[in-house]
Amino acid sequence: MRREQSNMNGFDRKIREILPEGLMSEDVRVLQINLGRYCNLSCKHCHLACSPTRHELMPRSVMAEIISSLGENKFDLIDITGGSPELHPHFRTFLEKLCAKGHNVQVRTNLTNLVEPSLSDLVPLFKTLRISLVGSLPCYEKENVDAQRGDGAYEKSIAAIRLLNRAGYGLEDALSLQLVYNPGGFSLPPPQSELEEDYREELGRRFDIHFSRLLVLTNMPVGRYRQQLERDGEMEAYMKILKDAFNPSILPHLMCRHQMSIDWNGTLYDCDFNLALGLAVNHGSPSHFRAINFHQLKCRSIMTGIHCFGCTAGSGSSCSGALAPLTESSEMGRFSFGRPLLDCTGIAG
Repeated sequence: MRREQSNMNGFDRKIREILPEGLMSEDVRVLQINLGRYCNLSCKHCHLACSPTRHELMPRSVMAEIISSLGENKFDLIDITGGSPELHPHFRTFLEKLCAKGHNVQVRTNLTNLVEPSLSDLVPLFKTLRISLVGSLPCYEKENVDAQRGDGAYEKSIAAIRLLNRAGYGLEDALSLQLVYNPGGFSLPPPQSELEEDYREELGRRFDIHFSRLLVLTNMPVGRYRQQLERDGEMEAYMKILKDAFNPSILPHLMCRHQMSIDWNGTLYDCDFNLALGLAVNHGSPSHFRAINFHQLKCRSIMTGIHCFGCTAGSGSSCSGALAPLTESSEMGRFSFGRPLLDCTGIAG
């Protein structure tokens, strides 16, 4: 036991104070598929360090294997991500085949691509297939979005949301458009429901645009954000914020307990952040989709690391946003949870 404890990371040790068996999955209800690292943007907070210079793309053969291996297995959601997944040359065919099998499909987009003339067919295709969309808009202020994502990203994002609204997205129940926020500063995100009100008010007043729901995400100490923290000498301080805000009530809701991620090369991961770190599924489960065993993967020991404190801090964080509402016991002010200023930093003024 002493040797086992010494091999554990800090998150594992914390978890075992509450769950002696460690963190275990309960099911695979969401299947997330990463089509690669190629993206038209190089966002400063990107945990996968995607960019126009990355060339990793899921081969057509792996896409075919996934379609074939899904068989009769049905999931609550198949979540398509990247990179910028809509730039994959076989993206449209992949969506059509997934939908033809009756799967509920969601696509994550940085929004900016949707206004490009070469991709003008995508919004009509999304609408025809009833694809749910998750669009990244890390702030409602132009300066902050462009600072994170590059000059012109904000204007293109707003134009894309207008285009989607005209198609019914964000207005019709069957055409879901969720927006994603992440802090611009050194803090945890504010309460999701309060920030959603701010987004609706600001975007509605300025542009008369609409969306279905706002998701708030904690910046994970992975990828480019970790590099920034280390460069600025703030890694230790940020990890202290995450650890001090550890919320045990989040544990039953962690996405890794009901979700699994497939990388562009077919490797299986417990979550998108483990994928970024190369921590493939372990503990007896197959690590490649070619040998997938859904029954075995439903109850597996989850690979963890200190980055997992990002998912359990405050109201929790996942690919579907906050995991629980904040309470007074969360000591909101202590961890910069306060209601945001108009600069979208998430830091209370």
